[in-house]
Amino acid sequence: MSASPRIGVVGAGSIGCYVGGRLLAGGADVVFVGRPRLRDELATHGLTLRDLDRDAVRVPASNIQFVTDVASLGDRDAILCCVKSAQTDGVARELAGVLRADAVVASLQNGLGNPEVLRAHLGARRVLAGIVSFNVVAKGDGRFHRATSGPIMLDETAEGRPLVAALSAAGLQTETRTDLAPDQWTKLLVNLNNAVSALSGAPTRTILLTPGYRRVVAALVAEAIGVLKRAGIKPAKLRGVPVHLMPPVLRLPTPLVRLITRAQMKVDPEARSSMWEDLTRGRPTEVDYLNGEIVRLAARVGGAAPLNARVVAMIHEAEAAGPGSPGLSATDLWRHLHVV
Repeated sequence: MSASPRIGVVGAGSIGCYVGGRLLAGGADVVFVGRPRLRDELATHGLTLRDLDRDAVRVPASNIQFVTDVASLGDRDAILCCVKSAQTDGVARELAGVLRADAVVASLQNGLGNPEVLRAHLGARRVLAGIVSFNVVAKGDGRFHRATSGPIMLDETAEGRPLVAALSAAGLQTETRTDLAPDQWTKLLVNLNNAVSALSGAPTRTILLTPGYRRVVAALVAEAIGVLKRAGIKPAKLRGVPVHLMPPVLRLPTPLVRLITRAQMKVDPEARSSMWEDLTRGRPTEVDYLNGEIVRLAARVGGAAPLNARVVAMIHEAEAAGPGSPGLSATDLWRHLHVV
């Protein structure tokens, strides 16, 4: 891979447009692959990228290469795979017929299994597991707002170093790990909150500062931590804090939670989960790859995860009902969660 890799972004939604846009604004050669709706939006408005504590970055439409299939990626040195988990196998098959043999593919996706799905079609050495620790909200008209702090994490490999350098040069905090699995499990635990956001319609900050919503999140995470313990899985610390402390912290009085949250991360009032956006737009969610992962792991170790299983069922019920969040209050969500 060259020192200045040519980059493709497959699944250019909120994360893909933000990360790819930052790379493009920093001078990288970037091709986006995504839906026709977004292609037309960016052709009209260009890209506007806002951050928590920086001025907006503007990329004019004339500088954006946006296509709707992967056929244009044959010359790319690196691919950022940002599609939803259910689409990974299909995209991997398409990429296998297009990419050069030395192209690197980084999975910037939720869930745990996407890197292995990519490796099954593309080979092990060229696929990097990755984690995007921050949230991006699509505001329409080509505007993407980064609403929480956190780094991008990637596997530490020689093949991936030019991509890591390009991300860092674009001003994106990027870290590497020799073993990313513990951090992937921790990110999954954090992402159990996504379903609460989707079912309530509440922004992330509202969930963090509302005792009833925190009670729900704490119950889901505590159940999941118990499942991981039975499976012998040790997740990484979350910003230096052992994850087993997450539920008791969430159960503290709100003023203390506010202080702890401020010390741990920045959360913009506009932060919302991608699952909320999918439910609002009438798209299939990734609940089976988040809460559902805990349910499947529990079954493999001879146990159960009834709260997370109920959340999976509730999200599927909301998907079947059509676009929009059910808008459940904290009280209603707790009651529905415990329906047998």
